[in-house]
Amino acid sequence: MAEVVDENIPPPLNPKVRDLPWYTPFRWLKLAVGDIRATPTGLLFYGTAYAAMGWAIRSLFGYAPEHTMTLVTGFLLAGPFICLGLYEISRRHETVAKVRLLPTLTALRINFAGISLFAIILALIVAGWMRVSVVVFALFFTENVPDLSLILSPAFLTQPDNLTFMIVWLGSGAFFALLTFALSVVSIPIMLDRDRDTLTAMFASVKVCLVNPICMATWGAIIVALVLLGFALWGVGVAVTVPLVGHATWHAYRALIE
Repeated sequence: MAEVVDENIPPPLNPKVRDLPWYTPFRWLKLAVGDIRATPTGLLFYGTAYAAMGWAIRSLFGYAPEHTMTLVTGFLLAGPFICLGLYEISRRHETVAKVRLLPTLTALRINFAGISLFAIILALIVAGWMRVSVVVFALFFTENVPDLSLILSPAFLTQPDNLTFMIVWLGSGAFFALLTFALSVVSIPIMLDRDRDTLTAMFASVKVCLVNPICMATWGAIIVALVLLGFALWGVGVAVTVPLVGHATWHAYRALIE
């Protein structure tokens, strides 16, 4: 009896990853600016939402530096998911000249199961980082936690205990950041564009990092710098820097995966 093959089932993704020079991420940013110019409503809507998140963090937790620093870095870890609508704008730009904003708000439906599972994985990573961050603060500051302005000042590091705290806190955060970056650098764009499952997309993302360590290190540093710069500008800067990273991530996927 002949085997019945469903032609609608896509073949497994065994990604062919391009080896790119270290400076390639700057080209992605240039392409991202083009997407923003083509659909300024995306920047207006999503940028306003990100700025509102930044202001909420500052307003609600400004009195507690341990929570502020944890949530800002947690925002960075959750970035691959919260930029979903921006990926969809860039994806649609490849086929249509003018992209409508409304359909991008429901981009999750394109691959609901895969992207939702990945969002849960990201949420678990963020939750793990929040717990570790609070514990590190509690271990080093048993009484009063210094003000955020003091923690971020060079004078704070002149004390040996404070320097040790910063090394431990940043080291712990770097572990979660590298883990998230390796699993997510192109994961959601793959699930959005090729309708792949979560594990396949994460495998492709890790492979991208292994093939392009210098390029990915450059891209990761740019992401961190842009997001932190956005928060440093009273939280308003994320209205521009996060959409820029989101659109550029789509072009990173296009450039890295054949």
